[in-house]
Amino acid sequence: MLGGVNHRVLLTVIAATFGLGASAGAQPLRSDSRPAATMAKAHWMLLGRSEQGRAILADRVGNPSGPRVLVVGCIHGNETAGISVARALEHVRTVDDVWIVPDLNPDGVAHGTRQDARGVDLNANWSSGWQRGGARFDPYYGGPYPFSERETRIARALILKIHPRLTVWYHQHMDVIWAYGPSTTAGRLYARATGMALYHHHWLPGTSTNWQNHHVAGTASITVELPAGALPHAHLLRHVRAVLSVTKALAPS
Repeated sequence: MLGGVNHRVLLTVIAATFGLGASAGAQPLRSDSRPAATMAKAHWMLLGRSEQGRAILADRVGNPSGPRVLVVGCIHGNETAGISVARALEHVRTVDDVWIVPDLNPDGVAHGTRQDARGVDLNANWSSGWQRGGARFDPYYGGPYPFSERETRIARALILKIHPRLTVWYHQHMDVIWAYGPSTTAGRLYARATGMALYHHHWLPGTSTNWQNHHVAGTASITVELPAGALPHAHLLRHVRAVLSVTKALAPS
């Protein structure tokens, strides 16, 4: 099981929905390999390693000349439902330029903690609105200084390198689309595509969305707060469609 989803069934559904060959759904997805039908399209990149040495990988699918979107499946190690959306996106055929980071916090996932291995909330460690205070493994501890964590530095470097038109960060468990300022239009479109509520509210201090919306002009970054638990297949496909449809809607003419 991956993120609570049976991946054999999931890949079959993805194949049928997005036009992949039947063989894409015939093999289970393993962490060290790709299904044969998509192997030739895989563009895995090692972005760096976590504090405890785990690989942080990115995949790229679609058309490099298309509208660019970055999807991060997991930043809090105890909020993993978004990994299934990221994995599903690895198997779509699309004219978009889709960059996928399934897991930015592999140490947190391994230990079942919100924070990274150093006890820092990676979504409070960015420079926009960063706040001092707290202690290691406090829920919202932002670290000793902005970008003190290698994982946030890896994500910052990737965003600055590829300059995505849209970045989607998956979290749990509020069951809303959180967007504000430059990302409001993207958030509203995503909410409409998924049937979720739009949470139009100021960004929290030190968050990735706060940073991108203030520092990377011409882009939007939204937080998708999935509900608790694993995503049902129908909901997962809805999020895959939403990522692609919002990216196209935001693309410059």
